[in-house]
Amino acid sequence: MRIPLNRIDSVPRESRFSEIPDIGQEGLSVAMRFPSPIHVDVTCYRSGREIFFHGGLKGDVEGDCSRCLESFPFVIEKSFDFVLTPDPLPTNKNIELTADEMGLSFYSGEEIDLSPYVREQILLALPLRPLCSESCRGLCPGCGAELNRIGCGCTSPGDPRMAVFRNLRLDR
Repeated sequence: MRIPLNRIDSVPRESRFSEIPDIGQEGLSVAMRFPSPIHVDVTCYRSGREIFFHGGLKGDVEGDCSRCLESFPFVIEKSFDFVLTPDPLPTNKNIELTADEMGLSFYSGEEIDLSPYVREQILLALPLRPLCSESCRGLCPGCGAELNRIGCGCTSPGDPRMAVFRNLRLDR
């Protein structure tokens, strides 16, 4: 969604839109898919030259469990706040930013494209290690059987580094 700068003033203005995010899979531990658009509500207003955004997003996601690799649906919901300041270097991009400017987000031009900011908030809302359930048993490290559905019949000795713990007895 693009918002023209001349429509943003000191009175908060609400906007609603839906967007199918272009997330890609780089940097994600497991595959994520968006079967329907993510719904975004945002309120924006200007104070001086800075533009303030407050809102939230909600949508359905389909991901792969990090233990058993089965696909499962879940919902993401996140509120967000961010501030944009005018780009101090609109003409010369080779000048280094100061330490104070590193944490800021900038705008330039006649309109603000919210898509990169919404994409960032969606990435922050996604779980690092999605699980189909807390009790998911995952895959057998020996034979690869899905332990939630079938019992494992393999006789894999397991990790040899853990052999010392198999015979450990604790007397209480």
